[in-house]
Amino acid sequence: MKLNLESTVQLNNGVDMPRLGLGVWRSDNATASQSVRWALKHGYKAIDTAKQYGNEAGVGDGLTKGLAENGLKRDDVFLTTKIFNGDQGYDSTIAAFEGQLKRLQTTYADLVLIHWPVTDKYNETWRALEDLYRAGKIRAIGVSNFDIQRLRDLMKHASIKPVINQMEFNPLEQETDIKDYCNRHNIQLEAWSPLGHGDALKNPQIKKIADKYGKTTAQVIIRWELQRGINTIPKSTHEEFIKENANVYDFSLTDDDMNLMNSLNLDKRSIWYGDFQWSGNPDGGVDTVDQWEK
Repeated sequence: MKLNLESTVQLNNGVDMPRLGLGVWRSDNATASQSVRWALKHGYKAIDTAKQYGNEAGVGDGLTKGLAENGLKRDDVFLTTKIFNGDQGYDSTIAAFEGQLKRLQTTYADLVLIHWPVTDKYNETWRALEDLYRAGKIRAIGVSNFDIQRLRDLMKHASIKPVINQMEFNPLEQETDIKDYCNRHNIQLEAWSPLGHGDALKNPQIKKIADKYGKTTAQVIIRWELQRGINTIPKSTHEEFIKENANVYDFSLTDDDMNLMNSLNLDKRSIWYGDFQWSGNPDGGVDTVDQWEK
């Protein structure tokens, strides 16, 4: 599989999105700003943040400075943010999003996700995102942490299909059923916590593969995710690791190595999505979202 740091995937609305980007979860504003500047310096074309992270202002600062420092334009970088749980609902989403753009120092976002499927609110939040999309404030809209039932319910009410479902995904948590569902509906899966909160980095079988290629376990995991067709946003606050995480294009995992990595799945979620007490009516596992089947 021929990939490079410029590689993109075409989302279901025709927008091209970089396959690899920088995540900034658990970074304060100053750290996020510096991390974004380093990422742009080393060729990254995608940045992922969220209001919940509390660092949109830092990302905006880093983006503005990084563009100037590297001779880039705003449309050279694919910027993702997310709707905070406390802002969900139609009117509150519209109002809150203007503040998010201001903090990010931009007039539009490339991708906006519903961060979590808040019960009785996510469909109205989605309607707001559809209107912001139609108004040109957002180039693509998607979701995060949506299981199959919630995706099914959202699409029954939606007029625009999500382009992305961002899920916890790594060798120990592979979300096989959700990945298969997204594949059937042309919804791109994107990995948060792509290195498994560090747990996967210590796995001896991955370490053995890494030694074989002269790579780190992080590089092997990132390469595995890219070869699985997953978009990935590894987080680092150190320049050397930001650079290292992108150095995954001079090798390719064999089928045997891919199969071994695939076999490590433990369904080990760090967060239980049932906490949101979804109150919809599941349809017994039968996919009836007819409007999206064509």
